[in-house]
This record gives sequence, C-alpha cells and structure tokens, in this order.
Amino acid sequence: MNDNDELLPVLLAQEQRLVFSRFDVDTAWELGCLLRDEALAAQLPVAISIRRGGQCLFHAALAGSSADNDGWLLRKARVVERYGHSSYYVGCQFRAEGGDFDTDSRLDPGVFAAHGGAFPVTLSTGGCIGTVAVSGLPQIEDHRFVVTHLERFLIKTGQIAE
Repeated sequence: MNDNDELLPVLLAQEQRLVFSRFDVDTAWELGCLLRDEALAAQLPVAISIRRGGQCLFHAALAGSSADNDGWLLRKARVVERYGHSSYYVGCQFRAEGGDFDTDSRLDPGVFAAHGGAFPVTLSTGGCIGTVAVSGLPQIEDHRFVVTHLERFLIKTGQIAE
C-alpha cells in the first residue's frame, strides 16, 4: 500500500460529503466570491473558476497568477467532467494502480490534467453538474483550499451539517 492507496478513501469521502442541495448562477457567484476573498486574505497567487455544463460562471485571477493558471483550471476541470471525481482523486487513482495519468489515460495532457485543484459540483438530486477549481499552488494545496472553503460554504448555506 502506498500514500495514494491511503488517500483514495479520504478523497472519496470528501466527494460524498460535499454535495449541493441546490446550485445556480447565484450560488456560483457567492461561492466564487468567498473563494476569492479567502485567497486574497491569504495572499495566494491563484486563479479560481466555477463551471457548470461547460459554461464558466465565475472566474477570478489574483495577483501572482498567470494565463498558465487559466489553462490548468480548464485542464483539471475536464478531468472532473470526464471521470466524475476530483482531479486529485483521478491522479491518485492512476498512481495507486501503478500508472501515470499523462501516459496511461490515453488522453491528451494538453487538454486534461489530473492534478489537484478541481472538485466536482455534485447535486444531491442528480450527480456531477460542474466544477470548482483553483490553480497556482502545489496540487495538494490547491485541492485542500477548494475542499476547505467548499465545506465552509456548504455549512454556511445550510446545505450540509457541521
């Protein structure tokens, strides 16, 4: 067993817990503003994106981020859209099986990136409808930032219990 094997159940539990009872353009805006405010307060050089059904509902680029981060956001979001799991989970799953996403997925790494930072927007009534993504930090920190603040948002809006 390696670190990736141990991470998979933790990452899956996050996905099962962090589920929306409702999600619309106003929800995306409110969540995006919260993520932006938290990143600004911590002086993080990140870009943030919230997508639903292929449409970008929120985007912010903070000081220190670049156009490269926009590319990473989209590539990580495509992994979530394709696999229905966080981009970090998908990368860990490939590594746990002794593989490498970039070569073993047979997907173009210029289009897909299984690096931490994109998380599924999942509805309790229907499944994955979009993504919340951050790019600019090491992948585990990108993932942790999204999960931490997504959980706070869902608790604050009464969509999950503390």
